[in-house]
Amino acid sequence: MHTIKDQGVLITGAGRGIGKRLALGFAAAGARVGLLARTQPELDLAKLEIEHAGGAALRLRADVRDFEKVWAAVERMGVVFGGVHVLIAAAAVQGPIGPLAEVKTKLWQETLDTNILGVMHACRAVLPQMIARRSGKIIILGGGGAADARPGFSAYAASKAAVVRLAETLAEEVRDHNVQVNCLAPGGSYTSMTDEIIQAGAKAGAKEVKEAEEIRLTGGVPPDKQIQLALFLASERSNHISGKLIHVNDDWKKLEHTNMLPAAYTLRRVLKG
Repeated sequence: MHTIKDQGVLITGAGRGIGKRLALGFAAAGARVGLLARTQPELDLAKLEIEHAGGAALRLRADVRDFEKVWAAVERMGVVFGGVHVLIAAAAVQGPIGPLAEVKTKLWQETLDTNILGVMHACRAVLPQMIARRSGKIIILGGGGAADARPGFSAYAASKAAVVRLAETLAEEVRDHNVQVNCLAPGGSYTSMTDEIIQAGAKAGAKEVKEAEEIRLTGGVPPDKQIQLALFLASERSNHISGKLIHVNDDWKKLEHTNMLPAAYTLRRVLKG
């Protein structure tokens, strides 16, 4: 895959937030983008924006918690765009905010269903064709709590740490099939989650609220930084990189010509004497 042009790229959570920004970026780079999300008006708007800019997009309304719907969306990508060459799993919810002792179990479970099971469903649906083709890229969005503790956001943090380990495990399973699986940590960006943190107030904690207010004011990490890293991970230039968690602020460009240590950019413990 020397270029992303005309490749089929399926993006879950593409109706808004970072998923939509990546969809716009990949479409601008010439990819044929499958927009998967739950909300029809958001899908309509995203498709309209892409097409007005001269890109190609397909609306795929589905809930990532429903494997049959996700499978059907992947089948539709095959019919219209010739398959899924790149999967970007961006669909996620923030879940309950506050101390674990106070959160509702149902809301905690719903967070895991979307953030972990939803990612697994998307991966499971695209893997057969990638393995058969002996080529494919899977990019899973990480988030706050994947690499560090995040008090007040236990469900979200646990789910994001889990998808990193899923990426590491899956990367080893499909390594011999020439399929690469990585996590992209997009950094703090202004989305609906930002407003949720601010509205939660004391339950979120003063540090989280202060950071969210700053992100709302500045916009946070520029979309172009996220798009460029995602395009790199979707390209042949990153074929030697798999099972890694790479942050948008990492010096990732040097990784193109570097042999990475096995434990680098992972969840593995580092023991110091």
